[in-house]
Amino acid sequence: MAGTKFAYVRNFELPDPLLPDTYLVCRLDGHSFHRFSDEHGFAKPNDERALQLMDHAAKSAMMEFKDILLAFGESDEFSFLFRKSTNLYNRRHSKILTTLTSYFTSCYVLNWSQYFPDTPLRYPPSFDGRIVVYPTERAIRDYFSWRQADTHINNLYNTTFWALIQKGGQTTTEAHATLRGTVSATKHEMLFSRFGINYNEISQRFKKGSVIVREIVAPGLSDKGECVEPPMLLTRSEVNQTRDKSPHPPTDIPSNSQSVSEGDETPPFDPPCHKRSKAKKKNKQETTVEVLHCDIIGDEFWLARPHLLEN
Repeated sequence: MAGTKFAYVRNFELPDPLLPDTYLVCRLDGHSFHRFSDEHGFAKPNDERALQLMDHAAKSAMMEFKDILLAFGESDEFSFLFRKSTNLYNRRHSKILTTLTSYFTSCYVLNWSQYFPDTPLRYPPSFDGRIVVYPTERAIRDYFSWRQADTHINNLYNTTFWALIQKGGQTTTEAHATLRGTVSATKHEMLFSRFGINYNEISQRFKKGSVIVREIVAPGLSDKGECVEPPMLLTRSEVNQTRDKSPHPPTDIPSNSQSVSEGDETPPFDPPCHKRSKAKKKNKQETTVEVLHCDIIGDEFWLARPHLLEN
């Protein structure tokens, strides 16, 4: 279309770059998932199959977008943290948001039958999303603390609410009325005294949500977990001795290299600069994506993974 009289319409497209040198958090939410969960018979208060499917879609998104370092999910929601220095799609807001949202949704649909083999999709699910920029490490930690605290509050309420309905015989209206104005301690007591449920024994997945983190693989370990020694650098005299003893002398050693007497101190044999730069690229840190159900409000998680907030 370039060069035609119609090309002027591109002037109406507005640039939408996100602020540089800031953390990007993209949060996706299921659209009308109350209806979706009812239509597809999700177990109440938590359906582990549905949560595992959300984890699967989020992990797939992290495998696709390498600049996502951390994701946190609860219920029908997932938040993704991009590295501060990301230049994905030149940091274009609309491009990042639409691509990540559509990819996540596609992965959710693609893997549906793996977790719900006996429940066909009655209609396509959808997710909406937003991107928020945060300037500091403290703001990022507070954001994820907020989401995990929300997970606990919602799960405690829903666990008590559905116990009142499923075991207490109340209607939804009565259950809401019973819980109105109650605090956490009251809900704990109600669950234990009336229904024999110890909230502390409930799965960590339900109480803490899903933490999907890009972990750095420890250097010097093979696939079997064995330590691998780095290659040794030989001096020129050692290289010459090896070549003399070998029935097939190596061909990659220059024939015009100067001979050095045994008594002389010689520096290690260095490969050409271009080979060294290639080796440096190959030694890039290896990472793996892991799903955890742990506390991210305290310091322990973040101190063990400083790379998450490094620029």
